[in-house]
Amino acid sequence: MSDQYVATDKRTGLEITVTGQFPSDHEDRIRIARTSNLFTRLMSSILTTEDSSERRAHFRALECQLELADALLRQDAVEAQRLMRETLMGMGVTEEQLRQASQDLREQFEKMTGMPLSEELEQALNIFGEPKPEDTPDTEPPLSGHPLTDGMEDEGSGPEDEKPKPDNQ
Repeated sequence: MSDQYVATDKRTGLEITVTGQFPSDHEDRIRIARTSNLFTRLMSSILTTEDSSERRAHFRALECQLELADALLRQDAVEAQRLMRETLMGMGVTEEQLRQASQDLREQFEKMTGMPLSEELEQALNIFGEPKPEDTPDTEPPLSGHPLTDGMEDEGSGPEDEKPKPDNQ
């Protein structure tokens, strides 16, 4: 039997329902509720943005951060680096500034530890990744076929309730 959590933004009335098999652990269910509430609040804030191009920029920023979170959870360092670069460059940070920040980070770490960086640590500290031609697409990638949007539907809402519950209630 599926569980369901309904999160409602009090400011706008936006309601988002999450349905699936939830862990029985109480702490996990609290995390599901808190994450659902945060996502609902973020969506509500974006949807109340009057200017359509600003609203789309907010959506893209949120999408990129969720993609980054997914890459970090999967421990995909290459994808996380690409998304970090995309985020910073979208904020106006230049290639030169990224290189300088990486170099400063390496130097500070060596200064703190008093020893040269190992290859593993060097790679870990390169949080911005190295630029590649495919890292700078001319257009925004399509959402269809994307791992975060495949299989998702934009329909359905349930009763106003802020506690996980079985579907049959």
